[in-house]
Amino acid sequence: MKKILLFLLVAFGSYANAQFVVNYKKVADTYFENKDYYAASTFYKRALKITGDTTYAILPYGKERNSTSDNRAIEDYEGSVYNLAESSRLYREYNEAEKYYAVAITFSNTKYRKALFYYAESLRANKKFNLAIDAFQQYIQRNPGDALAKEAQKEIESCNFAIEEMRFPRMVQVKKLAANLNGLGSNYAPVKLNNEFYFTSSRPIAVASKRDLVKTDAGDVQVSTKSNPFINNIYTAKGELSGSNIAVKMVDINFPKNVEIAAPAFSPNGTVAYFTAWKDKEKYGIYSAKKTGDKWSDPQPVGLQVNSKDFNSAQPFVTSDGKFLLFSSDRSGGYGKFDLWYCAIREDGSLGQAVNFGPAINTADDERAPYYNSLTKKLLFSTDGRIGFGGLDFFESEGDLITWSTPKNLGYPFNSSKDDLYFTAIDDRGTRGYISSDRESSCCLELFEVKKEYLSISGILTDCKTKAPLADAAVTLTNAEGPQKYTTGTDGVYRFKVDSKRPIKLLFAKDNYFAITRNYPYEELAKADTLIYKDYCLSPFKLGIPMALDNVYYEFNSAELTEPSKKVLDFLIPIMEDNPEMEIELGSHTDNIGTDEYNLDLSNRRAKSCVDYLESKGIAASRMTSKGYGESMPIAPNEIVVKRKKKDNPEGRAKNRRTEFKVTKK
Repeated sequence: MKKILLFLLVAFGSYANAQFVVNYKKVADTYFENKDYYAASTFYKRALKITGDTTYAILPYGKERNSTSDNRAIEDYEGSVYNLAESSRLYREYNEAEKYYAVAITFSNTKYRKALFYYAESLRANKKFNLAIDAFQQYIQRNPGDALAKEAQKEIESCNFAIEEMRFPRMVQVKKLAANLNGLGSNYAPVKLNNEFYFTSSRPIAVASKRDLVKTDAGDVQVSTKSNPFINNIYTAKGELSGSNIAVKMVDINFPKNVEIAAPAFSPNGTVAYFTAWKDKEKYGIYSAKKTGDKWSDPQPVGLQVNSKDFNSAQPFVTSDGKFLLFSSDRSGGYGKFDLWYCAIREDGSLGQAVNFGPAINTADDERAPYYNSLTKKLLFSTDGRIGFGGLDFFESEGDLITWSTPKNLGYPFNSSKDDLYFTAIDDRGTRGYISSDRESSCCLELFEVKKEYLSISGILTDCKTKAPLADAAVTLTNAEGPQKYTTGTDGVYRFKVDSKRPIKLLFAKDNYFAITRNYPYEELAKADTLIYKDYCLSPFKLGIPMALDNVYYEFNSAELTEPSKKVLDFLIPIMEDNPEMEIELGSHTDNIGTDEYNLDLSNRRAKSCVDYLESKGIAASRMTSKGYGESMPIAPNEIVVKRKKKDNPEGRAKNRRTEFKVTKK
């Protein structure tokens, strides 16, 4: 989880009466070493004489950058700029980080070579994906054997993924919760229990103490902070979470002083709570407490199956049946840094052995904040180990704690170019819930409500001739997420649900019917609200039985197709495209005018003209054969007998001059 400690800085004027000259760089370095990056960035700016309206950095102590007379000043300058960029990045202030890394990448000292990678990372966090790709590519070219080069390649893939995802946003509403829920500091790990909303906040719980600048006997400057008001604690809120009238109070959990607690989880009946706790530089551990009335018992560590002084365990989650505890840990035996683990909760409340979720879920990087919906069998978690938007992204996998589907990125705007984690649902199927994200913050996690919406695509499939509904037809919807399949019932109804308006292809197929494909481009889907209803029909055929192509004509005494005839043949193109395994024969027939030999030759040439035309339109010649039948297979009499005399039958001859096709292979 993020532990972002936001400190209040006293005005510079409070140091005016000091009896020594403050070395701002040393003060900044001290804050930086103590991982107080907000304070460090403030004092690096003072050391560099950067004011609020300064858009570039200058040498400290008034020296110009092009001066080479003082190498120490140059070294101090470059170190301060680089650490200022680092402080901004580590504090998640990526706009500032981008600005100062842009200066640091001009330094020739190889100790700052990583500045280019982090400059690219800052560009990505600021949604400047194309510029980020260029910078990552430069880093790979300059540092081909570097450990970060592999990470840079993954970042490039993530940038390309983000560009594509943001072209077609998912149907998700994301709304920031009320201001008094998103107060000073980080606000994260939301949980809804009955009518109460729990969350973690590092908001100040006391007046900030002044940061003292202390001069040592050696004349150095050190930083002393008497107390830190920004402590992570669990809070509860009642009221409309998007409104302004919300009562927020800290939950009274009897932990020792200066212990920080976060990320609560509850048993199904709400009588047992689990949370993450830590103190100073100690490892994170998971604790539990029992509730009697309105009081919580003294928290106790859950046991050595989960906790250890040698590794971190955090972010607990209890399944809805109360039988399993899910958590994140960097314990040994995993696949990377922080992995997802679970253990059984016995009837007496004790825990079984921790079991790793396995390589289907865990990567070489971090997996955080698990949430499992027992109804839908879906696991939501955050990871920075897969292709995504960068930082921690939400992924979803379907499974049963033993086997899992390939995790799927939940897309934009569920995810952002920054960190997104801690999902909790507020409905049975997980379509509404809360998340934590720093997408709109320059430093800290904030609370958001999310609501998934879907586009419903449905209709009735019928027989084109009889108009009767078609049962047992296979309907496949394909988009960038992959295929979804549906089999129609006796009513012929098909229905799908998608969570984005990416281009869609529908394929309708049934035995002894020509399959059809229908495409929905983004422009058409974007006009839809949440419903598209469209009926379709399929045309039947029988293998080996010829079907007439009406109105296919040729020039007189020729095999050349007329222009209207080509339009008739165009009817076959989508059939052949939608049925890629199908093979056909095109047959041509004549009437009885002319010799048998001539008519057979003419019909062969006319059938070949049909095949040649379809081949010119992209249909493979290997899927088509041509055959001329001459006058051998009339379907109507060429002559009729009137008063015992044979008489020409123009109507019959017209029917016999025909072109047919038949399916020879499906």
